[in-house]
Amino acid sequence: MRKIILSLGLLIFVFFSIPIIFTSRKVQITSIETNILDNIGSQENLENQNNIENQVKNDYDYKKYSKIKLLHSEENKIEEIGLDEYLYGVVSAEMPVSFEKEALKAQAVVARTYTIYKISNNDNKHKDADICDDPGCCQAWISKEDRIAKWDKENQEEYWGKIKNAVDETQGKFITYNGKPINAFFHANSGGATETPVNVWGGTEYPYLQTVVTSGEDAYSQYHSELLVSQKEFKEIIQNVHSDFKIDFSKDDCIEIIEYTDGNRVKEIKVGNLNLSGVEMRNLFNLRSANFKITMEEDNIKFEVIGYGHGVGMSQTGADSLAKQGKNYEEIIHHYYTDVKIENM
Repeated sequence: MRKIILSLGLLIFVFFSIPIIFTSRKVQITSIETNILDNIGSQENLENQNNIENQVKNDYDYKKYSKIKLLHSEENKIEEIGLDEYLYGVVSAEMPVSFEKEALKAQAVVARTYTIYKISNNDNKHKDADICDDPGCCQAWISKEDRIAKWDKENQEEYWGKIKNAVDETQGKFITYNGKPINAFFHANSGGATETPVNVWGGTEYPYLQTVVTSGEDAYSQYHSELLVSQKEFKEIIQNVHSDFKIDFSKDDCIEIIEYTDGNRVKEIKVGNLNLSGVEMRNLFNLRSANFKITMEEDNIKFEVIGYGHGVGMSQTGADSLAKQGKNYEEIIHHYYTDVKIENM
């Protein structure tokens, strides 16, 4: 009888314990699953929030400048395009996407200002168009499709987003002097100091385009270049433009720099029986800038060139260097353009 009672008690214990065991395990699993789902949900929310923050809605009302007429020089065709959509193509064509975000934003504002200035002072230069895509005339431009095709596939979305954000985060911003848009010149590398327009093109001086110094530009590939030409080629190139040119290479002073500009570029140089400007020498020999040294090495003439471009206005590598030093796009713009304001259009 006692054995029967003990057996019944054991059965009753087992009967009530089994549900408790399985219920406890179920609760534990449910708790783990809930935590995982909560974490996934939080991560998704965080990613969605970051995506929203990184997407700037471009709905600025540019009024009469909302659409521009862009002349595609090679096809000789005019395309009507939104101002900031046009600027996506300008910024991606003019400045490397690897540059700092604040440098790209400075480029966006400078390019927008340059565009508005061109439209306001067009004088029917392009007939029915406002601006062209020839960098030798206006500023460079490339379509989204062509730009993306030049990037590695895995980076295309990231790079285009970086360009787009630089424009969108500065929408409506342009640079003024005395209430009017400035002629916002820019170039690749100043060689450490920018140039005043009168020393490049002559004519009227712009008070907001002064010589300014930027550190760090020597770290870029655009900073230094060299050209070696034979004495014969040197003479022929100059004689193609100046038929009366004569030079005696045996004389120590047959080539001599007479004067430099405040931006350290050659202002005047004596070559044989001629006195030429540094800008003309740059153009004759297709040098990267007018900041050069010239020496004779046996039967050759060697040019050592500093900087890239005309040197007026904002230096693009200088902008990137300043951004690396912690400057924002507004500080970069004020560094290169004197006594200007950054305003909403």
